[in-house]
Amino acid sequence: MKRLFLKTLAAAVAVACMGAAHAQTRTIKFANQNAKGHPIVMGMERFAELVEKNSGGKLKVNVFPGGALGSDQANVSALQGGTLEMASMNSGIFASLVKDFEVYDFPFLFGNPREADAVVDGPFGKALHAKLEEKGIVGLGYYELGFRNITNSKRPITKVEDIAGLKLRVIPNAINVDWVKALDANPTPLPFPELYAALEQKAVDGQENPVATIRGAKLFEVQKHLALTNHQYNPQSVVISRKFWDTLAADEKKVIADAVAESSRYQREQSRSAAAGILEELKKNGMQVTELPPAEVAKLRDRMKPVIAKHSASVGEATVKAVMAELDKVRR
Repeated sequence: MKRLFLKTLAAAVAVACMGAAHAQTRTIKFANQNAKGHPIVMGMERFAELVEKNSGGKLKVNVFPGGALGSDQANVSALQGGTLEMASMNSGIFASLVKDFEVYDFPFLFGNPREADAVVDGPFGKALHAKLEEKGIVGLGYYELGFRNITNSKRPITKVEDIAGLKLRVIPNAINVDWVKALDANPTPLPFPELYAALEQKAVDGQENPVATIRGAKLFEVQKHLALTNHQYNPQSVVISRKFWDTLAADEKKVIADAVAESSRYQREQSRSAAAGILEELKKNGMQVTELPPAEVAKLRDRMKPVIAKHSASVGEATVKAVMAELDKVRR
């Protein structure tokens, strides 16, 4: 009888231990709008590997690319509510929560990737992310989407005037609407998951995105012309729900923060090394590629100046001065 009792007790303890071990495994959903194979998704996958390995399996990351969990705007709400643990999205999207983030969407803010890295990885990028905490989101680091270019199905763009009249999809925020208007084109704010269908159905003539996104979303199937304008650089914030973050132990937070830092370096390397090859691939898929001559680029920059001035006032002079001070350091 005693032996049977001890066996039963041992079995119960084993089951309890298994249950406890199971309870310790935390699953993180990590969402993004880009398709599998995109450099951002590659960064997310590297993050998932690092977290699982360095947490000894206590933390598991499921990556959801291609807008599988809804639009960026839906993901922001889910992060705040705690129903989504993590996401990576254009930093400018957070302007709807903290106006200062609009500075990242200023046209021609960054001249090259080195300038962008210095700003987002430095005190400015960290301070901006810190402002999200009171909105229920914790900023952990930055991937990159890269420099944006304009595509359309109507005509090649060889001068600024060729953009006039085009109906262009833009990221849904005010500065993107305004810079498209400044070029006498017609802005149409749309969530990214709706873009391909809108182009296919001719609801919009064109859009603007980095070449990796154009390739990843197969926009070459519905867009003929690509103009290499490099008019805007998009950092991608890697963020976590504060509700979820606050439930983590200090060692778990460290595993996640370290994995974001390491996967960010990897992601940017992938993004930058792939760009030239992706451009060739787009050409092979039938896209006609044009570049604006220097005089036209200068004209494009001039058209953007009133937009930057207008939004500098709404973003706040202190934020604009801070980012410009960081850029001055790099440029010196």
